[in-house]
Amino acid sequence: MKHTHKTCGSPEHLLHRRLFLQGTMAASAASVASFNGLFSVPALADETKRRGKKCILLWLCGAPSQFETWDPKPGTPFSGPFGAIPTNLPGVQISSLMPKCAGIMDKLAVIRSMSTEPGEHFQGIDVLTRGDKPRQPFVRPILGSVVAEQLGHLDSPVPQFILLDPCPEGNEFKGFKAGNWAGWLGAQYGPVRAGGEYSIPNLNKLDTISDIDHQDREALRSFFSKKYENDRRSQAAGSLNAAFDRVKGLMSCAPLFDLNSLPEADRQRYGAGAFAQHALQARHLIENGSTFVMVANGMPWDNHVFQHEMHQMLVPELDNVLYQLVTDLEDRGMLEDTLVIAMGEFGRSPWLNAARGRDHYPKAWSLAMAGGGIRGGVVHGATDPLGHEVAEDAVDNRQLFATIFAALGIDPREEYDLPDLPTFSRVEDGVAPIEQLLV
Repeated sequence: MKHTHKTCGSPEHLLHRRLFLQGTMAASAASVASFNGLFSVPALADETKRRGKKCILLWLCGAPSQFETWDPKPGTPFSGPFGAIPTNLPGVQISSLMPKCAGIMDKLAVIRSMSTEPGEHFQGIDVLTRGDKPRQPFVRPILGSVVAEQLGHLDSPVPQFILLDPCPEGNEFKGFKAGNWAGWLGAQYGPVRAGGEYSIPNLNKLDTISDIDHQDREALRSFFSKKYENDRRSQAAGSLNAAFDRVKGLMSCAPLFDLNSLPEADRQRYGAGAFAQHALQARHLIENGSTFVMVANGMPWDNHVFQHEMHQMLVPELDNVLYQLVTDLEDRGMLEDTLVIAMGEFGRSPWLNAARGRDHYPKAWSLAMAGGGIRGGVVHGATDPLGHEVAEDAVDNRQLFATIFAALGIDPREEYDLPDLPTFSRVEDGVAPIEQLLV
């Protein structure tokens, strides 16, 4: 028997039906001048802004120095010229380049005892964004893809995994970005890239196509594409369909990616730099429906030359960005559900090389987290007095990822459902999270 629908004809009902039942975005929504206009429809607002855990990864590519950030060694030959300052945690000091973070250390969790294996950028980036070394020929999904798959909402018009990276270069990071980020999870869980020249163009529907024609054409395309994908079991067709679905969402939420639309007072608070501005945009995207936003900016932290001069510029920006981001999320009632991670792919050497730079050092380094299931006011682990070795509670990439997953409410020991493929767990060998860091 043919089933017919009768609707009240209201814009709210029609938009909800088109978006969440048909899976197509009404052209009127696609051409809204402001994303806030989209949120004026209660049905869409409720679906898009569903409460749940989210994550912002401040990817400090190139690897910051632990000595000039979270683990200074004042009075030693390796401390550098900046010294250490007290924080609002009794007995805990951090670099004098980070006075704002010193005032919110009770909100942060710092791991001073990271100890990982890869000592080159590409391999380090791969392990510290995916959580484990590769098992060829299988590509483990990056953290953002796993979080989007587990916690995201594919019916949301806002992309669930976004990479904000205004710099197309970045040595090894450029090569890494050209690879497969989503791995076996599939293209629908890969990132949407924005930032700098990476805008979202060609969003307006042609005036010569009516709203109904536009929807009918898309419905027909979707039907035949899906049929082809099912009949041929084609991964390529599946990826193409995922791209079309993503474009429909992007057409509706493009204003979210316009930095110029953000309040000027907020932009001034975060700072004029590209990294700072995109960290603010990350907060805005998370606030408006995204689940995982990764903020990067090439590889500025790879300071093999003039380490102190470079960190003297980079660390204060990071200090302010972390302070503004954590404070904003707390003020908006979002910190409890939003995990903020600030890290690179390893640390920097205690010694300076002949060019007054610090070299790669995965043996003993630091990172920071806040919110989203992570206990604030914790400093986990320690290095020896000179920062050469981990002295207490060494943490490797598996322990770190087990902790991140557990904080977000994702079972780190769960196996991926991969028919006809070897068994993979989110974290291999049953490695447990660090309970001290979890709420």
